[in-house]
Amino acid sequence: MTDEQKREAAVVRKVARRVLPFIVLCYIVAYLDRSNLSVAALTMMDTLNLNSAQFGFAAGIFFLGYILCELPSNLLQVRFGPRRWIARIMISWGILAVCMAFVTGATSLYVMRVLLGIAEAGFFPGIIFYLAFWFPADYRARVFGWFLAAIPISMIIGAPISAALLYMDGIAGMHGWQWLFIIEGLPAVALGIACLFLLTDTPQDATWLDDGEKKTLIALLARDGGPETASTHGPIGEALTNPRMWQMAIVNLGLIAGSYGVVFFLPQMIAEFGASHFENGLISSLPFIASLAGMLAWSWHSDRTGERRWHVVVPMLCSAAGFVLAGLIAGPIGKTLALMIAAAGSYMAMGPFWQYVPTFLQRGKSAAAAIALINMIGSLAGFFAPVLMGEAKQMTGSYLGGLVFTAVLVGIGGLTTLRLTAKRAA
Repeated sequence: MTDEQKREAAVVRKVARRVLPFIVLCYIVAYLDRSNLSVAALTMMDTLNLNSAQFGFAAGIFFLGYILCELPSNLLQVRFGPRRWIARIMISWGILAVCMAFVTGATSLYVMRVLLGIAEAGFFPGIIFYLAFWFPADYRARVFGWFLAAIPISMIIGAPISAALLYMDGIAGMHGWQWLFIIEGLPAVALGIACLFLLTDTPQDATWLDDGEKKTLIALLARDGGPETASTHGPIGEALTNPRMWQMAIVNLGLIAGSYGVVFFLPQMIAEFGASHFENGLISSLPFIASLAGMLAWSWHSDRTGERRWHVVVPMLCSAAGFVLAGLIAGPIGKTLALMIAAAGSYMAMGPFWQYVPTFLQRGKSAAAAIALINMIGSLAGFFAPVLMGEAKQMTGSYLGGLVFTAVLVGIGGLTTLRLTAKRAA
């Protein structure tokens, strides 16, 4: 390694130490507030007299508000800057997450879930866009892998904690699930305020980099032809009419189906084994422990080899197989292992996939709009997967139909990657 390469690596490490820990913490809290409904449902469904179909609809309707506001939210981030806009997102969703404690039935639950989706819209694609302004292409799969690791980390930590909070039932006359929403919603507000002081919009604004470090980082990013050299205000129509954007959206639809195919109904599946609330929380964390280990190692390997296509295809096809097996296997050990394969496969593909997206957007496209569109279209799976899972359970008494549907979406996403990458040089 030359002296220049050592200097470049040192700058990237410094940026990673400054930017990544806080961003990962924010997404841990975001994902926990989005998904803690799954654990709350263990007692909440009886309190509110909800059936499986109503719960599935409540879980999925979050994404309708999210999808509707995804694109305008991401464009507003470009206008106001990441620091202020991410702070606004976190503070508003934190307040609404706390208000989830006061729903009284199916209708109020639906309304709150839609509002929570609206408040959180733009956070994920905004962060992806933000990280692409700070990290060269050679590092992005690892960086995105660490960021996306917040998803399994939130479940590894959150599932046992959420389950333990259910035992607060009766304190101050409230149910345990109400305390769950209150206690897990407040950190988002605190982190939103912290964003105003800890985030830096661009490398040029970074007072914690000296002039030489800024020059090195900006040169690295420019050499990659990253999104910082692209138009961030280009016409949205360019993204909408580009077939590659739609293909990426289909892949992302499969990834999101795979992740949410596990999250919302996992505690209820485990409850059928006769586990206590706390045992449920511990077992629910197992698929995400496998996902965390897999996605970090897989993203590192993708960066080391420079290969992206098979690092997306292989884990997605394994995930699809895992979902089918989870529907067919009745025993608790076999079903849990199958769900571990299903979850790990979907999450392992995320880092390499999102590394590719900003590279694709370097050719004069509206980067913020295109990233939002890819995530927005993909998020349709976040609505349909839990809704159909709940309907299947309500109608047949089994999760098989919903798991097979999820497997089909994940498999299509993996196969679409072959078509996408085959048309572009590595």
